[in-house]
Formats: sequence, structure tokens, C-alpha cells
Amino acid sequence: MISAAGVRRSFGGVEVLRGVDLVVAPGEFVTLSGPSGSGKTALLSILCGFDFPDAGAVEPGPAAWSACAVLPQSLGLATELTLEENVALPLRLRGLATDPVARVLAELGIGDLGGRYPAQVSFGQQQRAALARAVVARPSALLADEPTAHLDAASAEAAIGVLRRVADDGAAVLIATHHDAVHAAADRVLELAGGRISSGLRRTTT
Repeated sequence: MISAAGVRRSFGGVEVLRGVDLVVAPGEFVTLSGPSGSGKTALLSILCGFDFPDAGAVEPGPAAWSACAVLPQSLGLATELTLEENVALPLRLRGLATDPVARVLAELGIGDLGGRYPAQVSFGQQQRAALARAVVARPSALLADEPTAHLDAASAEAAIGVLRRVADDGAAVLIATHHDAVHAAADRVLELAGGRISSGLRRTTT
């Protein structure tokens, strides 16, 4: 589960998060909307343990962060590793087989680029590799910041399909995005405005 209760955070004397409450249940795909500067990245950073709130509580706590995958806007790919090696890294660190790497790369349309280094591919291809790295070890929680921002329509559709699959496999998935197609695939859309979660629209299927 991903949750925040009464989370507050200030930067330079300006309170960006003013008592944020949210819950994302296992198996739920939730998106977070809001204008640039509304605090979406700040909230994700706190939820994944990159930063700490001035007040309030979050889950997963430190004991569970090893099961939480994060896709930041900066991507964080290791430049000295190939795309395949980057994606395999979470598995190797846990002593797991790397068999899923080729499948996930192919699922995201970059199966033929595994032997290349990040500097040898486009930023959009790097973004897909970073998403592959985030999901390959089947996390119990996934937080991603604008995971389709640099993707064309077809690549974004593939990425959204992977995010949806991760949630359907039981993970709690929270995505900060401006992309309407990502919101359309979500179970709920939360809006962060004025430092608080102001709505939670539930999507319906036909």
C-alpha cells in the first residue's frame, strides 16, 4: 500500500504540501494531476523515501522501501551499463534470475537496444529502459514521475500497458502525470492543488 497522512513539506519558507492525505491500495492504478509546481514531485519524493516530511506519516516506511520501485524524471540510468544491464540490476542485487529482462524490454519496444549504452539511444528510449528497470522485479509499490513525458503515442501506449499490468499483478501504482492517456487508464485520478489532494475521480469502464 502507498499512503500519506497529514503530510506537510516546506521549501524556503513556502509550504508546498499542506496536509496531504491519500491511499493507494494494492492492485490499484492511481494518477496524480496538478499544474507544474503544485507539489507532485515533492510528494512522490517523500512517498519513496528520497525526502522526509516536516509533519505527517507515509507508507511504505523504510522497512518496505526495498519492495518499492521508483521512476524519477531524471531516470537515474547508470551510464557505464548497457540498457540490458541497467534493467537487470535490481534482479542481480536481489540474487534473482535475469530471465525477465528481455521480455520487459521487448514489451516496451526496445528489445533490440539492450546492448546499447544510455548515451547511444534517445531520451525516450532511455525512459522506457528506466521503466523496465522499475517493473522487472515485480515491486509491491511503484511510484513514477511523468513516465510518458518523452514518448510518442505508440511508445506511451506500451508504457501505459506495462503500468496497468503491474497494478493488475497486485502492486500499488501511483503516477504523477500531465498525460491524458495515462489518466484515462487509471482506476482513480487525484488532483493536487493548493498543497492538498482536492479530488479523487474514479474511472469507470464500459
